[in-house]
Amino acid sequence: MNRFGWILVKDKFWDAYETNRLIEEFQKQDIDVQLVDPNTVDIFVNKDNKKSIVVNGESSDLPNFVFPRTGSGTTYYIKAVIRHFERLGVPIINSSDAIDNVKDKLYSHQILAESNLDIPNTMLLKHPIDIGFVEAYIGFPAIVKTISGSYGRGVFLAENKKQFKQLLTMAELTKPKYNIIVQEFIKDTWGKDLRVLVVNNKVVGCMMRQAQDDDFRANITRGGQGFPYEVNEQIEWLSVESSKALNLDISGVDLLFDNGGYKICEVNSNPGFEGMEKFTGKNIAGEIVSFIKLKVGKQNV
Repeated sequence: MNRFGWILVKDKFWDAYETNRLIEEFQKQDIDVQLVDPNTVDIFVNKDNKKSIVVNGESSDLPNFVFPRTGSGTTYYIKAVIRHFERLGVPIINSSDAIDNVKDKLYSHQILAESNLDIPNTMLLKHPIDIGFVEAYIGFPAIVKTISGSYGRGVFLAENKKQFKQLLTMAELTKPKYNIIVQEFIKDTWGKDLRVLVVNNKVVGCMMRQAQDDDFRANITRGGQGFPYEVNEQIEWLSVESSKALNLDISGVDLLFDNGGYKICEVNSNPGFEGMEKFTGKNIAGEIVSFIKLKVGKQNV
């Protein structure tokens, strides 16, 4: 097998379940892949050398595709690396713009709202913070989120005005000019939600996540359990349309239960799928690899 593509992933995630499963499925389809830490790639821009790139100080041939697995951890430098590949004509699975669209949770909600998709009422806090204004337009309980984050980190519940003030005080001690958003709390979804995996605008897996304690968050990484969940018309429509609106090839869409229907909580460009494969038996890695093979083109395999 000739070297074919790169999975762009920080070296601390090289042993992650998802990384190993992707490698396994690439090998099954006779596609060789290399793990590359984006921070080892050097960007050198000129008008002549367009067939190679520098990695760890050595020139390397361009891969046939690059699959970034950096998600909310995509720094400015990593984004610049992805854009450099794009300018060199290398197919990217989830473009730099698509990753940008979802890294900023407020911006992604603006795009989803523009597309007429159901989301919780959302507000960006500005300084000085007017708590009365938040109470009038969002109310309490309220969900407080950092602009960027994943796996349930940076997500808090303020059950009343007092707790909200305490959260703000803690945030100010950490970073005086922090950026956070506040969302309405959807009571029907306490301790449970849906995770939907979308590949090439097709739902390939859906599970309900449920907290095992009294946590309002249901993330598997926080100890939640997963259960296969039947995809209905609304789940499919919300998941596929949100992926389209955000221009994502591959996405993880989190849906909240709301009065017999659903609202979009958030969308991820680098979804974990260990829980999805474990609890549903779906071959998510295989679906991803088959799509990449289709997107890049059989002539390059």
